[in-house]
Amino acid sequence: MAISKDLLEDLRHRRETARLGGGADKIEARHARGLLAARERLEALFARDTFQEFGLHARHQTRHFGMEKKDLPGDAVVTGIGFVDGRPVAAFSQDFTVAGGSLGRVHAGKICDTMDYAMRGGMPIVGFNDSGGARIQEGVDSLSGYGQVFNRNVLASGVVPQIAVISGSCAGGAAYSPALMDFIIMTRGSGNMFICGPEVIRAATGQVTTMDEIGSAMAHASVSGNIHFIADDDMHAVSIVRDLLSYLPSNNMADPPHDLSAHMTLEDDPQVDALVPDDSRMPIDVKKVIERIVDGGRFLEVQGLFAPNIVCCFARVAGIVTGIVANQPAVKAGTLDIDASDKAARFIRFCNVFNIPLVTLVDVPGFLPGVTQERGGIIRHGAKMLFAYGASTVPKITVIMRKAYGGAYLAMCSRDMGADLVYAWPGSEIAVMGAEGAVNILYRRDLKDADNAAERRKELADEYRKEFANPYVSAGKLFVHDVIEPARTRSAIALGLRSLLSKRETRPAKKHGNIPL
Repeated sequence: MAISKDLLEDLRHRRETARLGGGADKIEARHARGLLAARERLEALFARDTFQEFGLHARHQTRHFGMEKKDLPGDAVVTGIGFVDGRPVAAFSQDFTVAGGSLGRVHAGKICDTMDYAMRGGMPIVGFNDSGGARIQEGVDSLSGYGQVFNRNVLASGVVPQIAVISGSCAGGAAYSPALMDFIIMTRGSGNMFICGPEVIRAATGQVTTMDEIGSAMAHASVSGNIHFIADDDMHAVSIVRDLLSYLPSNNMADPPHDLSAHMTLEDDPQVDALVPDDSRMPIDVKKVIERIVDGGRFLEVQGLFAPNIVCCFARVAGIVTGIVANQPAVKAGTLDIDASDKAARFIRFCNVFNIPLVTLVDVPGFLPGVTQERGGIIRHGAKMLFAYGASTVPKITVIMRKAYGGAYLAMCSRDMGADLVYAWPGSEIAVMGAEGAVNILYRRDLKDADNAAERRKELADEYRKEFANPYVSAGKLFVHDVIEPARTRSAIALGLRSLLSKRETRPAKKHGNIPL
């Protein structure tokens, strides 16, 4: 006998009701504001018909403050797994149409179950955050739920990639789950993230501020550095997630999605030569250099609006997924400061833990001088870059384009900091400091006695560059593997990456290093 039609109809009715969340009217209200519903975000992310939902029939357990009379479909969150470009991905999407997407015990349990599944299966985690925060009616149970989610974030860190999307409100303690993940995407206008809102800040400190100043996507992308990408809307956020996943392995035991069938172009590219100005004091736009090096000129920049004096991006070179760290001479002369050091160190450590080779493009005059930087801890922050590169065991290729001075030369992955291959362009300067600064110290008396100090300084600086700061001095001491024409940069990197794909490097046994946070 076939299964009862009544049972099937009951199941279908329950599923349809649960899938409506807070109801069709609330979903339409979101559409009117240009927003997607929780379930629609996941449908946009996953390939058609691949989403398998966990906990569709979940219900809250609260029996106080009248909650026993309320039905909260799915307990305000949609969770499950689906496929993106043929690979499984775990995801959750908070449903603001149900109790404002508030987090309770069952809500947190669904998220934790999904994250546990992702870790067991070795698949990335994507979380769409859109919640009014803790469900007050559940008291400490809701706080416990956040703690369980945070703990899963930490356990998953370095095991599977974690991507957070701030699609709506993400306030108070709820903000710490995205902060513990690898990348944060925030929608412009509809997304906001903060610990204390403007009213709380005014009541506690007397300071008058706005949400745009403390919690908007632009504030977090350009000032605080808390987020990595700004999306125009929910669909754009999903597009960024998919683009980001295309560069990432599913887990820390897998290789990135390299395309080893890609043609390895080894011809010279004269357009790179044309990017190098005759005057070493004229800045290069390093993004134009990156475009000439990577496949199709296409790269995905991370934190493009934060600390723009250093560029971090994902790209492919001859099909090999690569993380690129590059000084940007067009901003602050490419110096390393507190924010640039933090940005680069975090990116380097992500690439290392997920087996993504690193290419470093160097044009750095040093660490940014100044009282604010010194008092802000530039020593501690700059040391993060040294630690990150020194601890990395992935393939590392460094290209010294022009300047590489002092401690910043080491912080940008010199051979002594573990670079497997180091190339330099002709005319590049590798030294303790710039020629002018060195001359002022070494020839102080000579300059004091000179009839024309400016002319004598220039003469001595030119001699210093020729004798001590040129790349052939470093190449002669094996700090540089080869001095190459800029036009050969892409082919040199491509060949190096292919040769290093089987690199294996072991380190002393230990729990973990103690990075200078």
